[in-house]
Amino acid sequence: MNFRILFILSVLLLSCRPDQKATNTIKLAHSLGVTHPVHKAMVHMADLVAKKSDGKLKLEIYPSSQLGSEQQCLELLQIGSLGMTKVSAAVMENFSPDLKVLGYPYLFRNDEHRFEIYDGPIGEELLSGSEKYWLKGLTYFDAGNRSFYTKNTPIESPEDLEGLKIRVMQSPTSIEMVKKFGGSPTPISWGELYTSLQQGVVDGAENNLPSFYTSKHYEVCKFLSLDEHTSVPDILVISTIIWDKLNESEKTWITQAVKEATVFQHKLWKEAEQEALDEVKKAGVQVFYPDKSSFEQKSESMLQALKENDQHLFKLAEQIKNVK
Repeated sequence: MNFRILFILSVLLLSCRPDQKATNTIKLAHSLGVTHPVHKAMVHMADLVAKKSDGKLKLEIYPSSQLGSEQQCLELLQIGSLGMTKVSAAVMENFSPDLKVLGYPYLFRNDEHRFEIYDGPIGEELLSGSEKYWLKGLTYFDAGNRSFYTKNTPIESPEDLEGLKIRVMQSPTSIEMVKKFGGSPTPISWGELYTSLQQGVVDGAENNLPSFYTSKHYEVCKFLSLDEHTSVPDILVISTIIWDKLNESEKTWITQAVKEATVFQHKLWKEAEQEALDEVKKAGVQVFYPDKSSFEQKSESMLQALKENDQHLFKLAEQIKNVK
């Protein structure tokens, strides 16, 4: 057993909750850096929990993959060794299959349509669908729109992706999408991506603007193509094992804090998107605005395949697209 595993186990063992303690501490781990707007929203949430509970309940945050990758954190939640985490919905689809639908390209017409889905009955149903996997979805954090960024050549059409190795999340939908566009999808954990870009393991990646900026990937990748192919939210998740041990007051404090932090995060996100775009331009990144219709046409076959192979998800996708 290496030092990293020993460290993580020792931290998690200290997070066990004796019911007799005056203060209950829940550990929240995630992969983002401390300058990321989602991390800032979770810090705000932790402050709200402490305030609402008069210090009886605390959230202790471990950013920057200190306790493992997104997938590893979810697995720790499933056995109750970790309390909470933030993961992309694309990673959650491995644990709650219906969330796969949120990763389909060009599913949403605009931001208003997107938030209507997240905050409405479809969004609620998708969050609750993971509870049978010991993972309780608490909210969606805005993660904007995902686009391609590359080291050596801009992406102005799907044809420009041919022969390029593009980092994707551990998501079957993301992998299939890049294949449809003509690229070679390469799953790599977020924490390893900067080095992988530097060393040429991959030629580029796809993500939202704030993540591109706060990760400093713009230091390596000087071409950003805002094709905005997907709008995959982040999901705040709590272990049902931990949730079921909380008393009603503790559940109320968390629920209220999560709701307030979500509103706060949406505001931060808009500001962070503009800041990220301005700053990467200053750093010499060339920004392209490709014709989205060519990417959308390439991805249409994904929904057609869904219609043939998974009627349930196809109907869900159609339901989302038809919400006015």
